[in-house]
Amino acid sequence: MDGKKRARFWLGSLREWHWISSAICLIGMLLFAITGITLNHASQISATPVTTSLEARVPEQLIRALEIPEQENAPLPSDLSEWLYEHHDIYAQHKNAEWSEDEVYLSLPRPGGDAWLSIDLTSGDFEYELTERGWISFFNDLHKGRNTGTAWSWFLDAFAVACIIFCITGLLLLKRYANGRPTTWPLVGLGLVLPWVLILLFIH
Repeated sequence: MDGKKRARFWLGSLREWHWISSAICLIGMLLFAITGITLNHASQISATPVTTSLEARVPEQLIRALEIPEQENAPLPSDLSEWLYEHHDIYAQHKNAEWSEDEVYLSLPRPGGDAWLSIDLTSGDFEYELTERGWISFFNDLHKGRNTGTAWSWFLDAFAVACIIFCITGLLLLKRYANGRPTTWPLVGLGLVLPWVLILLFIH
């Protein structure tokens, strides 16, 4: 392969990596850009939390079958977790609860809201409270990775890698065509210098 063919091959590969990474990142970058604005103006965006409360009783056979774990923090038994989900749409699996002799308390934070569950181990009575702060809060928490779980954390890592590929291939394409566009490097330099100027002058 001669020099010209090699150059065309690498340029074609560069363009392909750039458009593939841009396609993968497109929706995610829009989401993160929009939520960047909403997070920056969080104090100016009003939201009215909606709280839902529930009081009910766990079946007696499930309470009798409970064994208080030796550790203070341990998940609920699977049969109890399944009952809560099937009858009250409360997802409590794989989440550590705080156990005492007469009560088990489970904190259930989530994106855009919060919840908690308390079960009386003597009577079986339980209380559940869910607070939802709206869609803006939900997407803001997705942006921050707050209470989103392992799968979303993996997605954020993969998305960040795709963004890095998008930026690096874009930079190499800029280098390839910079000779015909004299404003290329001044604009790149502005993007590098401006944040540092703002940090040094206005952030204390």
